[in-house]
Amino acid sequence: MRRALIHTLAWTLATGASVTLSWWGVHTVMAGTAYDPPRALPITGVTGGLPSGRSAKPRVSSTHRPRPTPTTSATGAPSPTPTPSHAAPAGKPARPTPEPPSSPSSSHSPSGKVKSYPVSGGRAVFSMGASSAQLVSATPEPGWQMRVWKQEEWIRVQFSKGEQQASIFCTWNGHPPMVERDDP
Repeated sequence: MRRALIHTLAWTLATGASVTLSWWGVHTVMAGTAYDPPRALPITGVTGGLPSGRSAKPRVSSTHRPRPTPTTSATGAPSPTPTPSHAAPAGKPARPTPEPPSSPSSSHSPSGKVKSYPVSGGRAVFSMGASSAQLVSATPEPGWQMRVWKQEEWIRVQFSKGEQQASIFCTWNGHPPMVERDDP
């Protein structure tokens, strides 16, 4: 009886130690990789244009991560049909697809004004330069899905929920960047 009790105690201690060690290892790894869904940054100085019930106050993140550097896309000629580069179901963050680095001859450096454009399904933020624009962020409202298409001379952000759709188009084909909203 005493021998069985000793074996049971030894097994319990060994199992407890291995579970603790495993939990510590997984926790350490996950603490560096798990993150909150990305949020659109509020634009300071925005006085109007926000849908009712929405505020421009920043949301607090529970994790700290370095600020991403903006990348530019070096795509060829625009295709006749848009190809989605991101798709995010509601409640899940969009995982960006890797984009090849741009060549010096085709690089765009908007470094202009950052402007936010809200629609009923979400919000898109663009950096508007003199001859091009970049998508800074796009965030769908809860329950909405988001798709982004990027081409050499335009960007389209579409928010959808069932039959409802709202789109934001940013174009700069031979003219300074301009944004159009299709929000029925």
